[in-house]
Amino acid sequence: MSRPSLGCLLRTVRTLRPEQILGQLRRPRPGHVPPRSARGAPPRWVLGPIPAPFLPPAEHVAGSRSGRVRLLAREARFPERIDWDFGAEGPLWSYHLHQMEWLRDEGIGPDERQGVLLDWVARHRRGIGWDGGPISLRAFQWLKLLATPGALPEAADARNTLLASWADQLATLAAHRERHLLGNHYLWNLLALVLGGLVLEGGESDGWLAWEPDLLRELEAQVLADGLHEERSPMYHALLLENVLDLVNVAGATSRAASPAFEPVLRETAARMLGALEVLTHPDGAIALVSDSALGIAPPPSALRDYARALGVEPLPTRRPGVLDAGGYVRLDAGPFSLLASVAGPSPRHQPGHAHCDALSFELCLGGARVVSDTGVYEYVPGARRDASRATRSHATLEVDGHDQAELWAAHRVGGRPRVSLLEVVPGRAAEAECRGWATPQVRHRRRFEVRDREVVLRDTVEGPDAALRLSLPLAPEVACRLDGGRASLRLPDGAPLRVELPAARWRCERTPCFPSFGVERERTTLVGEARSPADLLWSFRAP
Repeated sequence: MSRPSLGCLLRTVRTLRPEQILGQLRRPRPGHVPPRSARGAPPRWVLGPIPAPFLPPAEHVAGSRSGRVRLLAREARFPERIDWDFGAEGPLWSYHLHQMEWLRDEGIGPDERQGVLLDWVARHRRGIGWDGGPISLRAFQWLKLLATPGALPEAADARNTLLASWADQLATLAAHRERHLLGNHYLWNLLALVLGGLVLEGGESDGWLAWEPDLLRELEAQVLADGLHEERSPMYHALLLENVLDLVNVAGATSRAASPAFEPVLRETAARMLGALEVLTHPDGAIALVSDSALGIAPPPSALRDYARALGVEPLPTRRPGVLDAGGYVRLDAGPFSLLASVAGPSPRHQPGHAHCDALSFELCLGGARVVSDTGVYEYVPGARRDASRATRSHATLEVDGHDQAELWAAHRVGGRPRVSLLEVVPGRAAEAECRGWATPQVRHRRRFEVRDREVVLRDTVEGPDAALRLSLPLAPEVACRLDGGRASLRLPDGAPLRVELPAARWRCERTPCFPSFGVERERTTLVGEARSPADLLWSFRAP
């Protein structure tokens, strides 16, 4: 996208909180955070046997004894030793390299793991690994390596070196929390600091544990009343949920004191998050691809449920079945159909970096197969793929006069915002919402979703002045499509047919990209219709 105008910049900045603006002015450039040395003696490890095994590494990570590291569908080879300044695959890949989840892969032995850890301590004395994000997420991986019997050799000297380095990392994180970003970054900062305060004793560990009240306040603020994380991404929601459960796990195995409210709040938060995750889980067992979400990055919902159950945490159902009132999603299930509708705009107001132009869009499943699917996300580098992930036309909704619903720029920035309202819900059966785009506020798009035993019906009502409408229906890559005038015949991977009666418009099939996981691009069919407002548009999806 082009360089933002002054108006766009003002519309972006006006939603920031003062602490974000101040943080932007004060923060070091990425990769230039000055490391701190923790004061006092190196802390001691005080964590006992944990109540439940930690979850395994994510699907996208892999490592081997030969120096192969695979992350985000991209592989690098380091035949002699890891190049900690390696940046050829982009900043997100580098962040994951320094998060070290890949080091827990079963293809790497305990001695080699320890050698890699000690090499990082010795040679990466400053650089991207000292940014707040990698420190925070690496803290949980080091915890799992140090707390899992047999993951590392029983060598006291090496262990003490790692604990001393961990203390330096946490001291650096405490001094450079990501207040310029807030959102999930700041929440992970606090999770990591309190984690360090729970499992380590001595030195600055009391100061890390003292962040507990801030963590509880941030959990209350970021995890909405319906249990969904405020950034509306099922992927980040699941990743955060895993680490909240990790803290529950640790809280039951440490001698370190926390407030009486600490563990109960964690458990209640995790229960609500599990309930929200059920709404965002499709019949195939995987998350929806709404907002910035990709498959294979977070643990599968079933693994999170099992982990929670082992810790005595059960999902807390939403107040209205299938409805995330605060988060802005509605799930409708009837017969073989399951539909997830997005009925909110970019969120949260001060940090919508993972938001897409997906208001009034939906994903649709028939049985266990995805039929209508969101675009997913390929990377976080500004460019054509990032634009495609976020654009209105990449989602199953309407584009008005060639404008996106929100004013998108760079990789994560949003200027003007749409006005989106949820008007009505009949749990499990119907929902209605409306959207006015930031650039076309005079055009009102209202969509009603109804799911019946053998049919899904959508009605789009577009009111306002004459405007060009682009209707998009992006199909899952595995779905075959034949267009015949105002009707589309779909065939699912298992051969099941689905007939779609399309609204009155000029229709065509386009081959468009989708990104089911980071670094993965596939082609799929998108049905594209052209009409004009005002309009009353009726869709019907009929199963045999």
